[in-house]
Amino acid sequence: MSQPALDNLVRIGQLKAEPRNDAEVRRMLAMARTRLDDAQQVRVSLEGRFTSVYNAAHAAALAALRWHGYRSENRYTVFQSLTHTLNWPAPRWRLLDVAHRKRNLAEYEGFLEIEESAVAELGALVADLVADVERLIST
Repeated sequence: MSQPALDNLVRIGQLKAEPRNDAEVRRMLAMARTRLDDAQQVRVSLEGRFTSVYNAAHAAALAALRWHGYRSENRYTVFQSLTHTLNWPAPRWRLLDVAHRKRNLAEYEGFLEIEESAVAELGALVADLVADVERLIST
């Protein structure tokens, strides 16, 4: 993991250094699992499933960041930090950024164009993310 890169993000104001709180990390990971489960419920609208899987991604990515002793109020930075917290390659975390941009369009402009296949693909990616965070915190 790249501690110097995360420390640099602190210096430029994108992250805050905070002591790790294991209980908080476990709660965030539990929230990610719950949201991921919610996203699998076919009786929930497609928009609701997208929101659930997106929120699962954010909770899991934030859990990884918190495990390393950092916090960010910027969701993009939380996803971008996956390069340093979980060694995720940029093309992988950028898929979460695409979801973030779609979420922002829905949240701030009332526009959400999403397909079932996109929610399924995002769900698979987030399941991998949750598994990676579980491995991280078990070390």
